[in-house]
Amino acid sequence: MNLEKLLRENIRSLQPYSSARDEFKGEASVYLDANENPYNAPFNRYPDPLQWEVKAEISRIKHVPPENIFLGNGSDEPIDLLYRAFCEPRLDNVVAIEPTYGMYKVCANINDVEYRKVLLDENFDFTADKLLSATNLCTKIIWLCSPNNPTGNSLNSKEIIKLLESFDGIVVLDEAYIDFSSGSSFLDKLALYPNLLILQTFSKAWGSAAIRLGMAFASTEIISVLNKIKYPYNINILTQKQAIKTIQSAIQVKDWVEILLEERTKLIDSLKELEIVQHIYPTDSNFVLLKVNDANEIYKYLVDKGIIVRNRSSVSLCLGCLRITVGTPEENNTLIQALKSVS
Repeated sequence: MNLEKLLRENIRSLQPYSSARDEFKGEASVYLDANENPYNAPFNRYPDPLQWEVKAEISRIKHVPPENIFLGNGSDEPIDLLYRAFCEPRLDNVVAIEPTYGMYKVCANINDVEYRKVLLDENFDFTADKLLSATNLCTKIIWLCSPNNPTGNSLNSKEIIKLLESFDGIVVLDEAYIDFSSGSSFLDKLALYPNLLILQTFSKAWGSAAIRLGMAFASTEIISVLNKIKYPYNINILTQKQAIKTIQSAIQVKDWVEILLEERTKLIDSLKELEIVQHIYPTDSNFVLLKVNDANEIYKYLVDKGIIVRNRSSVSLCLGCLRITVGTPEENNTLIQALKSVS
C-alpha cells in the first residue's frame, strides 16, 4: 500500500494547525502562551491535544504502542476523518458490507463519496472476492464491522485476512463489540498489515457511551494523517479524565461483560420459547437479532409498555427483525413477560 498515493492532494500538502500545546510539551509553573483565563483551574487550561496519558493507559491494556492509537469523539470522528483524508469527493468510492453500521454510509454522503454496498450471504457473512469485485482503481476504503451491527455475528477471519492481503487501499475493521465475542481481536495483526485500521470504543463493554470516546488503531503513518487533520483539542479534559478512571477499573468492566454474556444466553433461551419468534440469529455481541411474526406491531406494542427495542425491518436482509440489547436481569425479564402477553 502506497499511503501517499492514497491521500487526497490537498491533505498531502496541508500544513496542519499548530496549537500552543503542540509547540510546548512538558510542565511549567507559568503558562502565558495560549490566551487562557488564569482562573478556574483545571478547566481553564486546554487539554493535551494528543491525549498521551490516556493513550498510555489504553496501550497498557490493549498491548498497542501509544503512537499507533488515535482517539476520537466517538468512533464517528475517525470514520469521518478517513473520508476527508483519503476520498476525493465525486471521484473516489468506498465499498462496504450490507447490512452494517449506518454511519459509514452517512459519512460517505456527507463527504460526497460514492458508497458501494455488497450484500452479505444468508449467514450474514462475506467473501473477499465478492467485495474485491466491487472495487476499482478509485476505491480507497473497504468497511467491515465484526461483530457486525445489526446482525450480531463475527465475520470470517480468513476472508478478512484475504481481503487485507489483496486490497491496496485501507481496510477498516470496526470491532465495537469485540469484548462480547468468542473470537479474537485483530489488534495483534496490526504490524502485519499496514493497510489495516481497527476501530474500538468505550461505548459498549466499557459502559461509557456518554463520554464519547472512540479508538482507532493503525500504522504510525495512518495515525499521523488523522492527527494532522483532526481539530486541535478534539477530546476534552472531562472525557480524558473519565477514560483513565474507567480503564483503571478494568476488573469491573470484565465483570460487566461476564454478566452480560450470561444474560445473553438466558435471554436467547427465553426468546426461543415464544411463539412469536420465528428465528434467532447467532450473536457475538451484546444484542440479539430475531425475526418475529409482525415486527412493526410488536415494536409498537413494546413502546406502549415503555420498553424500547430497535425495529430493523427496513434494513437489508432484516425484514421482520427486531434488535434487542441485552439489559439487566430485571430489564430482560420485563421484556420477556411483555412478549409472553403477545404470544
